[in-house]
Amino acid sequence: MFTLDLPLLNRLEAIAKDAGHEILKIYDTDFNVQTKSDDSPLTAADLAAHNVIIDALATLTPDIPVLSEESASIPFDTRSSWSQYWLVDPLDGTKEFVKRNGEFTVNIAFIDNHTPTLGVVYCPVKEIMYSAAEGLGAFKTMPGEERKSIHCTPSIKAPIRVVGSRSHGGDALVNIFNNIGTFELITMGSSLKICLVAEGAADIYPRLGLTSEWDTAAAHAIVLAAGGQLTLTDQTPLTYNTKDSLLNPYFLAYGDDSISWAEHFQNHNHNQ
Repeated sequence: MFTLDLPLLNRLEAIAKDAGHEILKIYDTDFNVQTKSDDSPLTAADLAAHNVIIDALATLTPDIPVLSEESASIPFDTRSSWSQYWLVDPLDGTKEFVKRNGEFTVNIAFIDNHTPTLGVVYCPVKEIMYSAAEGLGAFKTMPGEERKSIHCTPSIKAPIRVVGSRSHGGDALVNIFNNIGTFELITMGSSLKICLVAEGAADIYPRLGLTSEWDTAAAHAIVLAAGGQLTLTDQTPLTYNTKDSLLNPYFLAYGDDSISWAEHFQNHNHNQ
C-alpha cells in the first residue's frame, strides 16, 4: 500500500493536468460527438484523457486496478474482489464540453474499502485544481497561485446556498427548499458542484437524478477532507463498488450536518 501523502497528490494533480491538456487540444477544434449506448455523448477528448490517465496510473501503481468511465465494462465478479482501486472520469461534464461553457473536469479518485480517500478534480479551461487526501486536508489551486486549504461551511445562515445542475434542473428541488426557508440557487456543471460545497461557496448540493460512481468519487473525497459529507438522502454514507450497477442512488453533499436533511428529502430516495 502506498502512502496518501503530498508527493502522491502532486503526482495525481500533474496527471490530471496532462489529461486536461489533451482535452483542450480537441476542445479548440471542430470535434465530432458520438452517442454511447446510454445516449450520453462521447468525444475524442474523453478517450484521449482516458488514455493519458490509464497509462500514468499503470506506471505509478502497477498493482492497483483502474476503473474508468471509458472502461466500465469490467464485471462486478471481477470488481467485487478489489479492496483498493482507482476510479476515473476522464471528462466529467461532456455535455458542458459540447456546449463549450468550460464547466467540465478531469476526475481521479482512489477508493479504499468502498470509500474515496483521495481525489483530484481539475477544470482545464479555468485551470482550477481541487485536490484532497485523507489525513492531509482539502485544497484549491487557482492559476498562478499557491495551493490553499479549503473547508465546508459548518453552520448554515439564511439564505441557504443550494447548488444545482446546469443540465439537470428540477421543480422538486425548488419545492423542497421553499419548505425549508429562504434559499438561493447557484447553477454549475459537472463535479464542480460538489467542490463548491467543499470550499464553502455553497451549503448543499442535492442530486435527485442519476449519476455514476466515477462522476462523484473524486469530489466526494474532497468534500470529506473539507469537513463535509456526501450521503444518500437518508444521510447514510454513499459507498462505492458494492453492487453490480455503477449508478449512484440520489445523494446530498453538504457541510452542516446539524440539520436533519433526511426529513426534507425522505420522499426522494431513489435507490439502485
